[in-house]
Amino acid sequence: MTSTEHPVIAGVDGSSTGRDALDWAARESRGRGLGLVVVHALQPARRAGQEAQRREAEELLTESVRRVNEIAPGLRPTTLAPLDFPAAALTALSRAASMVVVGSRGLGGFRSLMLGSNSLATASMARCPVVVVRGGRPDEEEEEEYPKGLQDVVAGVAADESAEPVLEFAFEAAASRPGARLRIVHGWMMFSSMLSGGPVFDLEAAAGSAERTLAELTAGRREDYPRVEVVMEPVNGSASHTLVAASATAGLTVIGRRRGGESLGLGLSPVAQTTLTHARGPVAVVPG
Repeated sequence: MTSTEHPVIAGVDGSSTGRDALDWAARESRGRGLGLVVVHALQPARRAGQEAQRREAEELLTESVRRVNEIAPGLRPTTLAPLDFPAAALTALSRAASMVVVGSRGLGGFRSLMLGSNSLATASMARCPVVVVRGGRPDEEEEEEYPKGLQDVVAGVAADESAEPVLEFAFEAAASRPGARLRIVHGWMMFSSMLSGGPVFDLEAAAGSAERTLAELTAGRREDYPRVEVVMEPVNGSASHTLVAASATAGLTVIGRRRGGESLGLGLSPVAQTTLTHARGPVAVVPG
């Protein structure tokens, strides 16, 4: 049975990554038993331009529904064509959504950019998790790093309050994927005051402190999700390299966003920004 409360929002614009995002959102909606709303924003324009936009929007949304019906029969998606800029429309809808799903780049902008401005703005401002989907397959060399077919959920966590919503979303995502592991990555440094107990100057002690931090962060949720296999990965240094490498074959990479993000990238830490920009698979940005 599909729940119509807090649906998955899929933003489409006719681009190839937009279609990939729609496909991902349809499968996620079906897997979680959530409703799906397909959205195409009509950007403000002169009256003649608006009429042309509406015709194009109707065609795109009709084709999107047909595609969803093939991928997830019985899902019964609804559609919206709000008159607003894409990021603003999706941010407004995020207040009553389980997640918003967008492609990494739309039709506009520069092809050299690895992440579009609408995707970045939505991930920075939305009130619910935002999943940014990239198309394409990893090359064979990258794929050999992990067993074929393994669809891990990878979560990057800091030792602060941002870890709670990231872990909640990551555990739920792993639980909805039969056989998926949850790999929890935490970057630590010798002089980091974020480790429990303050600065530590001994390498072995610092590593042990990082392991205890991860154990404390996950203790309760491991009991709530006993069927989810959890792998702890404390990393000496920045976690961004590990997260980007893992994203090549992960079903989903989950990162956090600081409170107060209201503009492009403002709420994203350097690790989160690097992961979102360079990841090879879907990335979920979870607000604090």
